[in-house]
Amino acid sequence: MSKILIKDATIVNEGRSYKGGVLIDGQKIADIFEGDCPEMADTKVIEAVGLLLIPGAIDDQVHFREPGLTHKAEIYTEAKAAVAGGVTSYMEMPNTNPQTTVQSELEKKFDRASDCSLANYSFFFGATNDNLDEVLATDQNNVCGIKIFMGSSTGNMLVDDEQTLSNIFSKTKLLIATHCEDEATIRANSADFKARFGDDVPFKYHPIIRSEEACYLSSSRAAALATKYDARLHILHISTAKECGLFRNDIPLKEKRITAEACIHHLWFNDSFYDTKGSLIKWNPAVKTEKDRLGIWEALLDNRIDVIATDHAPHTIEEKSGKYWTAPSGGPLVQHSILAMMDFVKQGKITQERMVEKMAHAVADVFQIPDRGYIRKGYFADLVLVNPAQGTQVTKESLLYKCGWSPFEGHTFSSSIETVFVSGHQAYHQGAFDKSKKGHALTFAR
Repeated sequence: MSKILIKDATIVNEGRSYKGGVLIDGQKIADIFEGDCPEMADTKVIEAVGLLLIPGAIDDQVHFREPGLTHKAEIYTEAKAAVAGGVTSYMEMPNTNPQTTVQSELEKKFDRASDCSLANYSFFFGATNDNLDEVLATDQNNVCGIKIFMGSSTGNMLVDDEQTLSNIFSKTKLLIATHCEDEATIRANSADFKARFGDDVPFKYHPIIRSEEACYLSSSRAAALATKYDARLHILHISTAKECGLFRNDIPLKEKRITAEACIHHLWFNDSFYDTKGSLIKWNPAVKTEKDRLGIWEALLDNRIDVIATDHAPHTIEEKSGKYWTAPSGGPLVQHSILAMMDFVKQGKITQERMVEKMAHAVADVFQIPDRGYIRKGYFADLVLVNPAQGTQVTKESLLYKCGWSPFEGHTFSSSIETVFVSGHQAYHQGAFDKSKKGHALTFAR
């Protein structure tokens, strides 16, 4: 049967929660019912009493490590983990091997995803100090954006040439997504701690080495460039309260030229966790103080920060087990982002309506993704059924990441992901996958 009726769910969408149902016909949402649903012939019925029906999350920052780093992760494995976590669409980063800094490598990623990705997908094109022609050749309707590392991180794609930055900000029409940490500040701090501790720097000093000052200097520089050239800027993974002052909440999201992202780890952890988690919570930018965590929350809730993502960035546990200078930054999160936010809903930190706004609606609006991110008639049926009353224990055996570990191991989330639809296809249900259909390449209405 091509038609599926999800009935008696609590639909969470566009600022409201109400009992109702959704009719899926093929890839699209054919109808939405408030209250009781009508009887229908030739329709598969999913009874969803006690479940939340939400639009699938759109994660605007993941690192799936393919090509070249597939000992850490693959598009297939990480997209599968994403779907199990209720993430129906993702945007993947260019610091692979080879890097996605020429159009031919970008096309290879799209081809690979079309063959194996269970979730919908797009890929950022990477800027370097010397590939401006390739940057400007990027298709704004089929590519999510241009990624600039304005601070070096995993893959070392640092763009620090002033003229290059001015050219990109002034000439590209695409959204520019930036990793913002000031390289000179980090290098000076690194030298100081290398002199003090040698190779054995305690991980608790990571947020001091990759400091608030480093983040603010770079973010403010990016914001100044965007303002000067009226560029469309999206600053990724805000990690400090100070940076939040760079962003506006006095205009509607669709009018903003500068937007910002908060990541799960900066909302969940603070620097007190380094003593127990060590390298497992070593990210760039660093997890910082409780004051910073609370400042990010405040900016998220008052709309200075627009979206929630993961920066899912797996490494093997052997790699992460190294000492400070050799243990790479990044960790896997995409399987548990909705569940982590549902814990915050249970705590009263955020409403389920705002969670959906920040993980689905706003991402679709920031990237101008048509027909996704909302539960609307005629939109693609990217839908998730969440059981808010059934917990999920994170064990090594439950993890779908190729790297096989999670910073959440041992935690029991208060909710669970029951069923996930990707473009109308029931891709996941209670731990089982239907891999017969793959996700779609996202498009952008620019």
